[in-house]
Amino acid sequence: MNSKLFYFIFLFGFFVYPQEYYKNSFNGDLIIHSHFSLSYIEDHEQAEWVYYKLNPILLKGSSERTNNFRVDPNVKTGSAEISDYKKSGYDRGHLAPAGDMKFSKISMSESFFMSNMSPQKPSFNRGGWKKLESLVRFWAEDSEIHIITGGILNKNLNKIGRNGVSVPDYFYKIIFDANDCKMIGFVMPNEKIIHELKSYIKTIDEIENLTGIDFFYNLEDDIENELESEINVTKWTLKKM
Repeated sequence: MNSKLFYFIFLFGFFVYPQEYYKNSFNGDLIIHSHFSLSYIEDHEQAEWVYYKLNPILLKGSSERTNNFRVDPNVKTGSAEISDYKKSGYDRGHLAPAGDMKFSKISMSESFFMSNMSPQKPSFNRGGWKKLESLVRFWAEDSEIHIITGGILNKNLNKIGRNGVSVPDYFYKIIFDANDCKMIGFVMPNEKIIHELKSYIKTIDEIENLTGIDFFYNLEDDIENELESEINVTKWTLKKM
């Protein structure tokens, strides 16, 4: 079954409310926090996607990292635990990065819920993935952007911990700038990244095929088809990283 990520975004202060019309077609349970939402997959003990927005105002925050990793109380089935990652050789890799949550002590703290974590190799989490997160913040300095990110989940993944947390072989990130009507996506292997970030750019259609998720379903069909099928790097400033 394909998931339909059907967003009409309503913003009240820092709160993000995704009004989805096809809840039964979600693969996971919809969890809403103060500045990000996610679809939690119990079989993988992590999110299939995490959504949040970023803009110049939100980047100006100064809240410090809390490092208070903990179980997400909103996940009724129980989220992954810190012990699942212990001695596994994998980092507790943020999907919605703490560096994007500095504007609020609440959002910073919530970014350390285990529902927002996925097992990442240290060389990936602290290398190429971190560079991509920095690039996203660079783009948000001039415009409001919408970010969707997660691991590519399937039945054949290795597991860690007592709860059986799946280890994705690949991670994706999609960035949508509604003001300039442009979209870009990345798929990166969960290993040390040795090439420039532009080498990992994919169409949104390709990412949908890999994840089984229909992103931005609420866009008009002609706009959605155009944005999701093209790779137009000239619309984005790609710093050499």
